[in-house]
Amino acid sequence: MRKPAFMQPRILKQAILAALGPAYTTRFPAEPFEPQEAYRGRPRFNAEECIGCGACAQVCPPKCIDVIDDLAATPPVRRLVQHLDSCIVCGQCERYCPTRAGIRMSREWDFAGFKPEDFEERIEKELVMCEVCGEVLAPADQLAWLSDCLGPASFANPTLAIFNGMRLGYAEQGVRSTADVPLRQDRMALQCPKCRRKSARVA
Repeated sequence: MRKPAFMQPRILKQAILAALGPAYTTRFPAEPFEPQEAYRGRPRFNAEECIGCGACAQVCPPKCIDVIDDLAATPPVRRLVQHLDSCIVCGQCERYCPTRAGIRMSREWDFAGFKPEDFEERIEKELVMCEVCGEVLAPADQLAWLSDCLGPASFANPTLAIFNGMRLGYAEQGVRSTADVPLRQDRMALQCPKCRRKSARVA
């Protein structure tokens, strides 16, 4: 007959050592607590590395990151608002960030707060609008990052070529027609994918 677990020598030895040994706890708040290097704490935006693409919001399981496009602002901006009170600290936002540095899991473990603003973090990115239909094309930082990744190959895309021209200061805007129907010359404008497909079909 098998003995109960508490009567097995190995388990009994561990129980006695645990009862007679020192308490395995931290002395917080009397002493500051330092988590391990691999600790996954509060996610933080990096304003310089974030490109405003919103990938973090798309993969967030509890949907705690809001993507808000303010088209009435001058210039139009995209706001990413993180609600920490809904965050489950899973790390998906960091894992799927295209730049691998736009949002990172910090080692901050104390999430205490007393008002809603204590649980919010936000970042703003300027938006680039389609010069044909006026809809949102992408954040400027996202186009700049994509151009840097592609290098000289980015000039094969008219939108990226014009955007790079604006960045370098030798172009102010794209070239587009004033017609109500898409024309071939509209291809040399900052275009969203929908408008680019329309202008590409024009003979």
